[in-house]
Amino acid sequence: MGGKNLPIIALDFPDIETAWDFLSRFDGEKLYVKVGMELYYREGPELLHFLKEKGHWIFLDLKLHDIPNTVHRAMKVLAGLSVDMVNVHAAGGTEMMKAALSGLEEGTKAGQTRPALIAVTQLTSTSEEQMQREQLINRTIDESVLHYALLARESGLDGVVCSAFEAASIAKKAGSGFLRVTPGIRMTGSKSDDQKRVVTPTKAREMGSSMIVIGRPVTQADNPVLSYKKVLTEWER
Repeated sequence: MGGKNLPIIALDFPDIETAWDFLSRFDGEKLYVKVGMELYYREGPELLHFLKEKGHWIFLDLKLHDIPNTVHRAMKVLAGLSVDMVNVHAAGGTEMMKAALSGLEEGTKAGQTRPALIAVTQLTSTSEEQMQREQLINRTIDESVLHYALLARESGLDGVVCSAFEAASIAKKAGSGFLRVTPGIRMTGSKSDDQKRVVTPTKAREMGSSMIVIGRPVTQADNPVLSYKKVLTEWER
């Protein structure tokens, strides 16, 4: 998968103009970017075409979670958008995850590479107390995340979204080739904002994350390019 060793920059911007202003500072450098709900719902597929024309890798972060047939049909559409990675919520279950994978495979054109498919386990904004109280999961958050990760692997998915705290146990149980994509990355001294389970790029690497996603410490920095280079230096394996 192209760009796999690069930190993923979360383009959490309200519109394409703001996103382009940010990307233009990188002087043609090819980046791995995450397009989330806000930006995609405003700009749609044209944004993805624009990013691909510039040579960027794309993680389309829409977290699909619906009945299997709906997710299957949606993934057939997403497969035609030339993105590199997409995701679903593991809480949707094995049947839904298998349907998502089937939709991606059916929608990928001959000669093209199927987008990687990963599953969200527990959001990095979710604490263990919150999970137990609101989701009625009477386990530790580590156990919940590992359970979802193994369901995703059994369903044929390529990996999961997890915090760095669960990455090593997932690699041990699901295999080192099973992706552990870690959001909630912060630099030393950065605010955690709405994230609960956060680590630095260096710590994520040491703890077994295979890919990291970083947003505000880069996108809201006074010098985004310099901030990104610091992340890249810490993350390079």
